[in-house]
Amino acid sequence: MSPHRFADAAPAAPSTVLVLGARGRFGLAAVRAFAQAGWQVVAQVRPGAQGVPAIPGVWWLQADVHNAAALAAQAHGAQVVVHALNPAYTHKAWRDEAPALMDAAIAVARQLRATLMLPGNVYNYGQGMPAVLYEGTPQQPTTPMGAMRVQLEQRLHAATRDGVMRAVVLRAGNFFGSGTGSWLDQAIAKDLPHGRVTWPGPQQAMTPWAYLPDLAAALVQVAQHRHRLAPFDSLHFAGHAVTAQPWLQALGDEAVARGWLPPGRALRVRSLPWPLLRLAGLAVPTLAALASMRYLWTTPHQLDNSRLCALIGPEPHTPFAQAVHQSLDDMGWPRRVAVRTVSA
Repeated sequence: MSPHRFADAAPAAPSTVLVLGARGRFGLAAVRAFAQAGWQVVAQVRPGAQGVPAIPGVWWLQADVHNAAALAAQAHGAQVVVHALNPAYTHKAWRDEAPALMDAAIAVARQLRATLMLPGNVYNYGQGMPAVLYEGTPQQPTTPMGAMRVQLEQRLHAATRDGVMRAVVLRAGNFFGSGTGSWLDQAIAKDLPHGRVTWPGPQQAMTPWAYLPDLAAALVQVAQHRHRLAPFDSLHFAGHAVTAQPWLQALGDEAVARGWLPPGRALRVRSLPWPLLRLAGLAVPTLAALASMRYLWTTPHQLDNSRLCALIGPEPHTPFAQAVHQSLDDMGWPRRVAVRTVSA
């Protein structure tokens, strides 16, 4: 293998970050953002991983994430560790694997005496969450995944109490952009080439969305100011807090521009069949986990980013229509095709 793609150890640099799970959507967005900001990036992938992108300033490292001593030795000099490891989206996988992945991230961060950074979500707050979420909002999870997220963050907090490592949680809403594997491509816009979208909740309910390149850029800026934070801290990334209407407008414009919808023709909007999803969940664990999170689409909420902005200045914020456009490109969909008739 070329040393420009994989290496046994990265050379020391003034600012070095170790990204665990660097081939995932968030992990790869973080790798790119740190590299663009001039950091030396050690990007951990599983042994045997192939086809990693060549990015200047990035050393790809095939390593077992559970071997903290070896991983820390190979990523020597890293001051920041990004936890971008995720189990499969099922209750069983989260219960069985998520604690061990958190322990692995903590172990290597302690070996490096580094700051461990975790992308958080709003599962912690539960179905009764208020319309605006602050860092101090009580966490009262109402789902197994919400309870697990609270436990993981408590585990992380406990690991910082002896001063060996620091940690920060950057909490955000639904991810979109930087590839596939989100609500956007798997549900909402999967039938966009046929002039249809599927909306999971009431169209007037406001929900937060995190465009991954923006979230990753914010993570880098937090890393650069990490010593101004408490040994364990959390911050909220506001992203795009929108109802269905901006999505329908942006997706409709994209469908016309890409030749999937004639000019002047409106998108057909259908509701997600939650009862069928729940029924299918009896056989497909991932669908059962998704069905348990239905309240995220029916309970209006958004994240207050006042503390984040006080730390880093204005939050990185790609205009919504531009973020949607790039997200569709990232899904591999053509920018323009010949206009064809879409049946009613």
